[in-house]
Amino acid sequence: MTERIRILIADDHAVVRHGLRALITTEPDLELVGEASDGVEAVNLHARLNPDVTLMDMAMPRKTGLEAIIDIMRSNPQARILVLTSFAEDEQVFPAIKAGATGYMLKDTAPRELLQAIRDVHCGQVSLHPTIARKLVGELKRPADLPPAEDPLTEREVQVLALVARGLANQEIADKLFIGERTVRTHISNILGKLHLANRTQAALYAQREGLAHLEM
Repeated sequence: MTERIRILIADDHAVVRHGLRALITTEPDLELVGEASDGVEAVNLHARLNPDVTLMDMAMPRKTGLEAIIDIMRSNPQARILVLTSFAEDEQVFPAIKAGATGYMLKDTAPRELLQAIRDVHCGQVSLHPTIARKLVGELKRPADLPPAEDPLTEREVQVLALVARGLANQEIADKLFIGERTVRTHISNILGKLHLANRTQAALYAQREGLAHLEM
């Protein structure tokens, strides 16, 4: 039997949590392991339950979704967080992605699309609502505030970046390139540093923009 994806919901509206709970329980490969009604509870439950994917609202009492993402990623850099919110404003979107959210969906997303987003984020793939994707592409097209890195990407780093853009997890990249998973993590860290990017979501978007995702390995 395939291991189920363990999900934590963080939303201050009971009706939203109820709807998500009902949706998740219809899927045999998904399992709801916890519900948080504010940001503080979300951080505490994440530390205790270590879910595979966290559905995170942005506007919550005691601690905002952004603050919760920052705290969670600080303690667990491998956490998979899918933002699910009503807010599509730049001041919400960009900080959430920079903080480490792997996906950003709006609450008008169709149920099937949300379920697919959960599965994609679990696999390490970037999952963005079309409105959010357009915003991020527009942001990436703007001139960078920081100068380009003097040290260009190596051939191996370009290969790793291309596979990140295809949504492969670290171990899958390692298997494909016949290198260790720890080596992949080192390459990704070097890539982020050279390109002045905050996380692998930004790296994937950068690679898509530069056309690297279609490189043949």
